[in-house]
Amino acid sequence: MATVEVKNLVKSYGSMEAVKGISFTVNKGEIFGLIGPNGAGKTTALRVISTLLQITDGTVEILGFDVKRQPTEIRKLISYLPEDAGAYKNLTGRAYLRFIANFFHDISTDEMVAKGIEIADLGDRIDDKVDTYSKGMKRRLLVGRALMINPRLAILDEPTSGLDVVNAQEIRKIVKNTAHDGTAVLLSSHNMLEVEYLCDRIALIAEGKIVEEGKPKALMQKYHVNNIEEVFVQVVA
Repeated sequence: MATVEVKNLVKSYGSMEAVKGISFTVNKGEIFGLIGPNGAGKTTALRVISTLLQITDGTVEILGFDVKRQPTEIRKLISYLPEDAGAYKNLTGRAYLRFIANFFHDISTDEMVAKGIEIADLGDRIDDKVDTYSKGMKRRLLVGRALMINPRLAILDEPTSGLDVVNAQEIRKIVKNTAHDGTAVLLSSHNMLEVEYLCDRIALIAEGKIVEEGKPKALMQKYHVNNIEEVFVQVVA
């Protein structure tokens, strides 16, 4: 059974269809990229899958649970990191992770916080207030928050957005290791080199429709190009 199964997903806002009948699956331990230009519908799709938006039509199942009928069950299995996520700036990094851990009961709080601290890898700065952190430090803390709960599915929207090379590389390693441990990862990114490095499979979405799907190397061969950025330009532009 696939971790995520999306069939003919439609999301409308009034008369405007943001997502127009897309279908794809994500398997256990797989990193799947949903890639497209701004306004293509990818973030809307991620929000539907994460139970934050209601489906207009079609179905989304996560480990057999229906997003529309069983959102509470799904929220126990997933973690969602939006591009614009923030942390409580007046808490220390450690206190923030402990605050979040208190919402979960399947894993001990101490164990969860320890894992979040390990993932964030902020050293002694974990005990400083979040408002003293750089953007990269905040993002690493948020990735630690998203992954410390051992989700069956991690939904990551632009996980390395705005980060320098070193911080971005560290987060990519964390995502790779998370998938290697069996978590399914569904991510969106504008960084095509990142997509090429991280993703086992990708779907290109434009104007609310999936226009191409496959393994990065296979897509590069199909379009006779050297990287995913060139595939993206050919398919979407």
